[in-house]
Amino acid sequence: MVATRNRGKLREIAAVLDGLPLVVRGLWEYPDAPEVRETGTSFEENACLKALSAARATGCLALADDSGLQVEALGGGPGVLSARYAGEGAGDGDLCRKVLSELVGVPRERRGARFVCVVAVARPQGVLWTVEGTCSGYIAEEMRGHGGFGYDPIFLAPLLGRTFAEVTAEQKNALSHRGRALIRARDRLLDELPGGGRGYQGSRR
Repeated sequence: MVATRNRGKLREIAAVLDGLPLVVRGLWEYPDAPEVRETGTSFEENACLKALSAARATGCLALADDSGLQVEALGGGPGVLSARYAGEGAGDGDLCRKVLSELVGVPRERRGARFVCVVAVARPQGVLWTVEGTCSGYIAEEMRGHGGFGYDPIFLAPLLGRTFAEVTAEQKNALSHRGRALIRARDRLLDELPGGGRGYQGSRR
């Protein structure tokens, strides 16, 4: 169970986990699963809160991520508030426009930014482990591209010379914070699930 109701995020996660002995599902299949208040002060704390809640609500092995954008000129913000930076109920475009509005006139050398992602895996009895991935880049001066989600249209990846919204999902996953964290999580799961390494004995569907 992936602790998300964001179908774009689920597609990214499912693509990386493809080939594991798992059926990957999203929380919209469990309408009674509670919404989790992200009260943690770090990406790791919030990822653990979401993974544990999903595992307990569904009885499945659960994976959750918490990720966000840290911008140099904003003192590391929006950080853990990334999803709510433009207010409750704001869309992806609102989030991007708010960051761009706060960086008007800021030169390229001060537009450095990085994405951070922490992935947590839990079973109903507790959190098993966490892994982290990061990706450094710059904030563009305008929104570019129509792919991805969240802050992808304003995040310029130097190795690609484009924003994450201008590249394919495969190109993004190879470099992104979430892709890097998920690859590490996939390696752990591959070792722990039945048929590999230590042999995970928890619930799965």
